[in-house]
Amino acid sequence: MRRQRNKEEAELNVTSFMNLMIVLVPVLLMNMVFSQISVLDLKLPQGEQKNVIVNPEDVTLEVIIRKESISVSYSYLLQTTVKADLPRIDGEYDFEGLSNALQEMKKDPVFAEKRDINLLPEAGVDYQTLVTVMDTVRRYPAVLITSVVDAELFPDISLGNAPDLKAAGEEATEATEAAE
Repeated sequence: MRRQRNKEEAELNVTSFMNLMIVLVPVLLMNMVFSQISVLDLKLPQGEQKNVIVNPEDVTLEVIIRKESISVSYSYLLQTTVKADLPRIDGEYDFEGLSNALQEMKKDPVFAEKRDINLLPEAGVDYQTLVTVMDTVRRYPAVLITSVVDAELFPDISLGNAPDLKAAGEEATEATEAAE
């Protein structure tokens, strides 16, 4: 009589291995050092160059709102140029003059495709003035055929703080002394 062996398949018990992985993976992840890569985009001055094509993205438009005036300026390669300085007339800001100055800037090819502008109100400028300036820099009424439509100026608005008058005056004095 032959004895038949029962051939049973062996069952693999992975419970202890799974327990080890459950403990080991979080411990290894906690001890792992995550490296971060940061890129800093620096714009360095190029010096004197003839026939330089201005990249509109490198030009920064600013509207500085002070208690006594509104000024429109732009900065390119660390040089700021004031395009319009609009003092208050009879205690009121010249929003129409601001709109006209921005419309003239929009006609310049450098600013034709530009959509962003920085508003820099001085401390103490009231909220309604800020809202009115925002509306003025975003669009202006234009006549198209026989109807009035809103034409776009600079709809992407960023807010900041106006530079201190003392600091701005000192920088202008230092620049004048360096030029002499």
